[in-house]
Amino acid sequence: MAYKSLRDFIAKLEKAGELVRVTEPVSTVLEMTEIQRRLLATGGPAVLFENVVRADGEPAGMPCLVNLFGTVKRVAMGVTLDGVERTTAGELREVGELLAFLRAPEPPRGIKDAMEMLPLAKTVMSMRPGVVKKAPVQEIVLRGDDIDLTKLPIQTCWPGEPAPLITWPLVVTKGPSDDREDNYNLGIYRMQVLGKNRTIMRWLAHRGGAQHHQRWKKAGKREPLPACAVIGADPGTILAAVTPVPDTLSEYQFAGLMRGAKLDLVAAKTVPLMVPAQAEIVLEGHVLLDEYADEGPYGDHTGYYNSVERFPVFEISAITMR
Repeated sequence: MAYKSLRDFIAKLEKAGELVRVTEPVSTVLEMTEIQRRLLATGGPAVLFENVVRADGEPAGMPCLVNLFGTVKRVAMGVTLDGVERTTAGELREVGELLAFLRAPEPPRGIKDAMEMLPLAKTVMSMRPGVVKKAPVQEIVLRGDDIDLTKLPIQTCWPGEPAPLITWPLVVTKGPSDDREDNYNLGIYRMQVLGKNRTIMRWLAHRGGAQHHQRWKKAGKREPLPACAVIGADPGTILAAVTPVPDTLSEYQFAGLMRGAKLDLVAAKTVPLMVPAQAEIVLEGHVLLDEYADEGPYGDHTGYYNSVERFPVFEISAITMR
């Protein structure tokens, strides 16, 4: 069974006793992060906070999901490669073996070997994404003065941090040419909120999005780099964004492989990019070519705060959501 959306996966986790709902009010400022920290340390369930309180003390009006992949079991459950759900670390290793094969396939030693490889090749090719004209993620479209990141339940995670931080966006970019290196890239880059319609895009220089940004500038493009930040995709697509995808595949195609069914995409409203049709929220906009801002300090997984560094600014032209 392939999960079409994050909502499908939430329903499955709840049925399996892997998710609980919290109706008590919980603040996005420090409180939510501390609860997640304790859940992660004890192998606790995923949690859907249904009564989220924003930094301004007002209700957010939308739920917030945390600790989704806090255990190996839930990571395995999110992968439906070949339509079969995994539940153990051992079964999850099959995905690693497939990745190793796709990255460095051994040439067939004869007709028999070639025939055995054929089903895999067919599966990979069949996962090219489809395109739809209407999508749930565009049921609501906010532009202009209606764009306001402060209305979203974005967390402030640790004391002393300079601003709320979008921690798990799937950032979609595409380079300036049709070369393989400029195929669609999905990456997870944290985004410091600067205002109602601006964030910082913290991508390290060797990451796919940063490489697209550099090539875009070198190509002499006048318009800044189009980008979309997808929040709340199906589990296969989320996991594909943090997996070292083989150069022979587009990341959207690999997402189809991870989820066991091709991914449906829809054209973004204000930028020339395709985004997952069943996602929850998409922030559309451009990563500016000549404007940078100081990012941090933020608490990191190392247990320390990062040093302050400069990264490009992302300016939002639309927010679409279910």
